[in-house]
Amino acid sequence: MLKIAVCDDEKYYRNRICALLQDYLNLHNLNASTEEFSSGKEFLSERDNLVKYDIVFLDINMDEVDGIRTAQQMRSYQSETWIVLVTAFINYALEGYKVGAVRYIMKDALDVQMTECMDAILKKMQLQKVTLSFLEGERTLYTDNIIYVESRKHKCVFFYMEKEMTIYETYGKLDQIEEELARYGFLRIHKSFLVNMKHVKRIGNYQAVLDSGEEFSVPRLRFAKVRDAFVAYKGEM
Repeated sequence: MLKIAVCDDEKYYRNRICALLQDYLNLHNLNASTEEFSSGKEFLSERDNLVKYDIVFLDINMDEVDGIRTAQQMRSYQSETWIVLVTAFINYALEGYKVGAVRYIMKDALDVQMTECMDAILKKMQLQKVTLSFLEGERTLYTDNIIYVESRKHKCVFFYMEKEMTIYETYGKLDQIEEELARYGFLRIHKSFLVNMKHVKRIGNYQAVLDSGEEFSVPRLRFAKVRDAFVAYKGEM
């Protein structure tokens, strides 16, 4: 799931950006959480905001702490967040370059520029897709949105996040699905469960806890291997 923040001191533009984002996400069957902030000061008041979002839309012209200073604070911690600078003025391109903004979009052209902006970001993020045959027919799924896969008798059940959790079923063995999804960060924690490590909050006490709320038991004989694989994955991110 993508995590997006919109920081603008004008409520009209916060609402407009969020509405355009939602239209884009719906069109592309992408799931995301979007949070709004009314100032750079509010955004910076929680330290983890500096690192926890995939994409941040920042208004350049805000009182007290403007978008450039907010972006500089973010870059002082890490450089993984895709920063989009939003402004009503056209003379800030150099400042945007200095903070590594991926795009610089005008408030009077949001409708036109939002789609190109998001297309460019997702291409750079290289969101992965897989095409599989389900009982409902062939589907192309974003691997980030696959929360986990469960083996039920002769079927594999995919729990996939769209606007809400959707279930897709296919005949086959989990071993085959595991092999196909391994390069996307999926981990076999149990003979019946294959989980997306992007959605694992923690592994401990012989349990795997997902950000969707599910908790799965990890067998003792498998636990050390599962824990080590998860730690290695987190270290690579």
